[in-house]
Amino acid sequence: MRRATTTLLIALVGHAATAGAVETSVPADDPRVTRWEQDVAALEALDRGAPPAGEILFIGSSSVRLWTTIAHDMAPWPAVGRGYGGARYRDLCHFVPRLVVNHEPDAIVVFVANDLAAPAEGQTVDTVMVDVRATHARIRERHPRVPLLFIAITPTESRWAMWPEIQRLNAAMQRMCEASDDTFFIATAEQFLDPDTGRPDPALFRADRLHLSPAGYRVWARVIATALDRAVGRVGLESAAP
Repeated sequence: MRRATTTLLIALVGHAATAGAVETSVPADDPRVTRWEQDVAALEALDRGAPPAGEILFIGSSSVRLWTTIAHDMAPWPAVGRGYGGARYRDLCHFVPRLVVNHEPDAIVVFVANDLAAPAEGQTVDTVMVDVRATHARIRERHPRVPLLFIAITPTESRWAMWPEIQRLNAAMQRMCEASDDTFFIATAEQFLDPDTGRPDPALFRADRLHLSPAGYRVWARVIATALDRAVGRVGLESAAP
């Protein structure tokens, strides 16, 4: 029993060391993380050269990657999207230093919606929050005071059975944001649920009932822009205070 306990402690210490003292649910060399290496390398290639300054940097999963009208929808905010595949916080927390290092943004916006998508994997709100906090911590290593906004996971028809658990995860993310300096939570459920049916509004989603339609992106953009107005202005005022 003592040998088993010692082995477990050694494994946990080793995991913490490889994670750069930031706790994560899986190590960086886990195949579920490394499968996205080529996608992240392609995003890094877009950022070679002098770091751009003053943009709003969006990072996350396919809803960010598929937002081809982001510059138009978010105007006058100068938005840049760096999303990949079916990103989850368990992999983003390892890749995020590479996605933010070559940027000097006015704000960073994060959206990831897939961690609870496969109940058979046994992911819980608690295990996902380990990686949400790791993502937050690793962004702060590079950008300690930049406004950081986490978008709530959107209610979707394709994942409606998981909506109660997703709501619990959204609530946990909101609590983290409220307890963290210069960190903000963007709630979106009210804008995407039909007030008559209480279900996701089909007009705001593509045929897959998961990803946003052009109309859905316009709604998202309005909600995010309102949050940016508050977040960027608030941090700017606090930084200017004597």
